[in-house]
Order: sequence, then C-alpha cells, then structure tokens
Amino acid sequence: MLPFADQIAELTSYRDREQLDVALAGALKDLLQPRSVTIQRCVGEGDDRHWLTRARLSSRSAVATADGPWSDLDTLPRWVAGEARGVAYGEQRMVLVAGSPHLAYFPLHGGDVVVGVVEIETLAALDENAQRTVQGVLRIYRNFERLLHYSERDSLTGLLNRKTFDDSFMKATADLELPSDATSDGRRVGRNPCGYWVGVIDIDHFKRVNDSFGHLIGDEVLLLLSRLMGRSFRIHDRLYRFGGEEFLVFMRCHCKDDAAQAFERFRSNTELFQFPQVGTVTVSVGFTAVRPGDTPSSAFARADKAVYHAKAHGRNQVCSHDELLVSGTVVEDDAKVGDVELF
Repeated sequence: MLPFADQIAELTSYRDREQLDVALAGALKDLLQPRSVTIQRCVGEGDDRHWLTRARLSSRSAVATADGPWSDLDTLPRWVAGEARGVAYGEQRMVLVAGSPHLAYFPLHGGDVVVGVVEIETLAALDENAQRTVQGVLRIYRNFERLLHYSERDSLTGLLNRKTFDDSFMKATADLELPSDATSDGRRVGRNPCGYWVGVIDIDHFKRVNDSFGHLIGDEVLLLLSRLMGRSFRIHDRLYRFGGEEFLVFMRCHCKDDAAQAFERFRSNTELFQFPQVGTVTVSVGFTAVRPGDTPSSAFARADKAVYHAKAHGRNQVCSHDELLVSGTVVEDDAKVGDVELF
C-alpha cells in the first residue's frame, strides 16, 4: 500500500498540467511495470481530430517523451473512428486489445469531460486487480485535475485567467535566444524570430452595454464573446480573460500576416454576430510579436498600446504594435495615446 500512497502523493504535488501527465505516466509505470505507458490527448474538432502525446514512458526509459504543446495538427496521428483508443475516448470506457503485446485503453478525464486516453502496453493482459488500480489512480487524477481547472479558469467564461498567463508565457519562450544581428535590448522591428504573438482584445463601449441593459446582459455578452474566441482561434492558441471586458490571446504562428489574419477573423466574426438584446458588438484588437528577452508584462504593454491606438482612431479594428512602431505612430516609452474616452 505504501508505494501506491507514495505515487498518489507525488501525483498530486504538481500544479503544472504537463508535469502532472508525466507524473501520471510515472505512477502507472511504477505500479504496473508495463512495457510502456502513454498519455494521449485528443485535439482538434469534428473529423479533424488528432492524438497529442503528453507523456510516454517505456520500461527502459527514465525520462518521458512528448509531442510539443504547439505541434502542428497535421504532424500528429489522426483520430480514426472504430480504433480502440477512439472507442475508449468516445464511449468513455476501458477497451482491452489482446495480442502481442496486449494493449489497454482507459478514458482520461480533464475535469468534467474526457480529454484523452491512457494506453498501457503489457506482455500479459491486465488482470482485474491491475484494472482497478488504474481506474483508481485515474479517479484521483480526475479529481485533482478538476481542482486545477477551477483555479486556472475564469468563473464566468471558462477561459484561462490572468494569473496563468505569466507561467505559460515564460515556459513557452524560455528557450528563445537573441538572433546574432539583434540589438542589445532585443528589439527587432518587422521580424519575429520566435513565432509567438500576444494580442489584447477590448470590447468597444462595454460600459454602455452595462449601463443600458444591466450587468446580467453584460455578462452574457462576455460569455458569448468567449465562445466566439473559441471558434475563431486554433485549438493550440491560449485564450485568457484578464478581467472586465479585456481578453488576451497567446499564439504561435509563422509570420505577422498569419497573426493579423487570425485577429481580423475574430474581429469580423464578432461584428457579424447578433448578441441577444444588445445587437451588434465590436472589439478593438492590438497585437505584437514576442521578442527574445521579453517578459509577460513587456509583451502585454506593447499589445495594450496598440489597443489604445485602435480605440483612439475609430475602434472596431486590429492594430499591430510593430507596424505602428515602424511608422513612428508610437514610441517605446509612450504611456498614453492622447486624451480619449476609451469605454
């Protein structure tokens, strides 16, 4: 019993989901001694779903392997209807596949929904005691994951909350290095060697919505906008509510044009959507390339300046801080964009 208790104590000591999945794989490996344990999450939508490996440990490996969190969907194994892991995921039940080796698939819950599967490869079929052990560990994982979900999510919209942004940003950009021809402070206008982008979204005249229709309708606008964000951006893009009517997107893409296109798609989708009772709602968006050496606050500040520019020059538009910098419209140390009512 002691090894099991030790594994559970180790499993529930993490607050990072990637480390949590690695700990889950390690716990099952130590408890069952299988040939391999793989934690896979189903990503994508509809018929374009794929399997992202979050952690894989073999009997001989000391360090887990995994797909990158920003992996291109097309490079990942495709979800296939009728496949054993797809059945375990879709029907939320254990699936055993006899053979050489034997395979067992268990649904993996992330909070209240199934998010993937656990694949266990063994020389002999898992007996009932082993099956119950796996299911018990996964119930504990599910409960702990639910607690993490509540601590990381905005209670109204379900988007990530502000306190999670710094960790995600620093982890994603930790290995970035200055290009050899960059300036000493990391500035490189018109070039994004790292491919990360931060966009700040602000609802135009949101105070008027609350004043005219009340806060319950205002909350409904925020909730519907968060759903529009989910449909407008990609599965790997990180979506945050920073409080009030301010939202943030953290994404990785190849160039400024790709980022601009994504933000413009969301702006257009919002303008075309008819919000109940309110009607048309628009947003102003500012975005910036993440520079080597950036901190979360420095990247956010540049995107925020671009939002202020958008709101001061007509609203309902997308502005790139890098383009504004090139044109001389903003400078690095501006604090404000003039006196203008921004709500």
